[in-house]
Amino acid sequence: MPPELPEIVCRAREMSRRLAGRMITHVEALQPKCLNVPVATLRKALSGARISGVLNRGKWLFVETSKGHLLLNLGMGGEILLVPTDRLPQKWRVRFDLDHSESLAVNFWWFGYAHYVPTAKLGKHAMTAGLGPNALDVSLDDFRALLAGRRGAIKPFLLDQTHVAGIGNAYIHDILFRARLHPLRPISSLSQPEIDGLHAAIRTEFERSIQLGAAFFEVDLDGKPGGFAASDLLVGYRQGKPCPQCGTTVEKIKTGTTATFICPRCQPLRAPSPKRRSTRVKKA
Repeated sequence: MPPELPEIVCRAREMSRRLAGRMITHVEALQPKCLNVPVATLRKALSGARISGVLNRGKWLFVETSKGHLLLNLGMGGEILLVPTDRLPQKWRVRFDLDHSESLAVNFWWFGYAHYVPTAKLGKHAMTAGLGPNALDVSLDDFRALLAGRRGAIKPFLLDQTHVAGIGNAYIHDILFRARLHPLRPISSLSQPEIDGLHAAIRTEFERSIQLGAAFFEVDLDGKPGGFAASDLLVGYRQGKPCPQCGTTVEKIKTGTTATFICPRCQPLRAPSPKRRSTRVKKA
C-alpha cells in the first residue's frame, strides 16, 4: 500500500531529527526516470549541500538543504534507509552519500520520485504546487468551509489531494466508519454534526497511527516497521468480520474505480435520523 500522511509524518520527523546538519557529499541514481533532472544535474546541485530539516506535505517529503529542496515521494511504497556507505541495502534506486561515511538509500517498490527544486521555484513544482493543506493542519472552521457548497460523494472528495492532502485508500475506510458515513454519501447531504464528526475522525485516525509509528508495511530509517498493525484496523480490509460497534458483517463495496470496506448498518447510504446518529466507536 502507498504511504499516507501518518507514514510521511513519521519519516519527516525522523529524518529531520537524524539528518539536520548533515552534508550530502555525493549522489547516485540507478533509476533516472524517477528524477526530474539529469543525474549529473542532481549531483551538481546537491553535492556539498547541508540538510537543515525535513517537512511533509501530503504524501511528499520536503528535504530542505542549503542548495535547494529535495522532494521525495515513495509512490506505491518503498524504503528510505540510513546505512553505512559500505553496507548498502540490496535494492536502492537513488542514493545520497553523507558525511561520516553514511548514505541515505531510497528504494521504490513500484514507482516514486526524487525531484530537485531550487527553493525559489518550489511554488512552480507541478506535482506539489496544487496540493491542498495537510489533513492534520486543517482547522474545523476551514474544514467546514472546504465542504460548503460542494457536490459529489464524500470519499472521492477526501481522496483528491488538491482538496486536502495525505488521505489515501489505506485509512479512508476507518475514517469514514468513525464518522458513520457511507463513502457515496453526497457532500450536500451531510449535516453540520456529521461534518464535525468527519473532521474529528480524520484527526483521531491519523494521530492514532502516528503515535504507533505509522503502518507496519512501511519502515523507518533503520528498517524497523511501524507499530500500526492490521489488527488495529476497525473495518478496513476486514471483509466478513464483525463490525466493532454493532457486530454486523463488514462488507466490501465498489465505489467508482476503488473499493471500500464498510459496516452497512453503521454507514447507511441515506442520512440517518438524528436519533440514530452516533460518532462513538468501541475500539480505540
